[in-house]
Formats: sequence, structure tokens, C-alpha cells
Amino acid sequence: MSLLPRDEDRVSVAEAVRHTRGTDAPAVLLDVRERHEWDAGHALLCGLVTGAALLTGRGARAVDVEGGTRAWAVAGHPVVDVRGNSGSIA
Repeated sequence: MSLLPRDEDRVSVAEAVRHTRGTDAPAVLLDVRERHEWDAGHALLCGLVTGAALLTGRGARAVDVEGGTRAWAVAGHPVVDVRGNSGSIA
């Protein structure tokens, strides 16, 4: 089962939220920016990986969230720093 049409490589923030929220969510939101950017602020409940290439190389389907973390924060979704406090977008 695919969440998006096969030719889609970007999703909106709303689509990312819809597919990653809840205990039975069909997708996982991973933050793949540089470490200093992630430390400054990342979407709440994200994991840190070394890049989308690692995921796709192992058969996972990776898509980009349109507007990135900045759009995530503008839409009112939580962004936290490495200590779990309110973060900023680097």
C-alpha cells in the first residue's frame, strides 16, 4: 500500500501530520538535516538519521515535506531543541 501516488516525492505539512500521528500511523516522520540544525530545533517526535539515501537504499520510500521544518513550525506544530525545550529553526 502506498500513501501517495508513486511519482510524488514531496508532501505538505498537513499530509505529513495526517500520516504520522497516532499509535497506528502508517508512516514515520524523520528529520534528516545537519546535526547542528536538528539540535537547534526539530519537529516533535522525530528521529535523527543520516539521510534519505540511507532509507531509500534499504527499500524505504522517502518524501520531502514541502517547506521543511520552517513550514512545520509556521503551521503551529511543535519544534523542540536537543534538550526538549521550545526550539528554533536554524
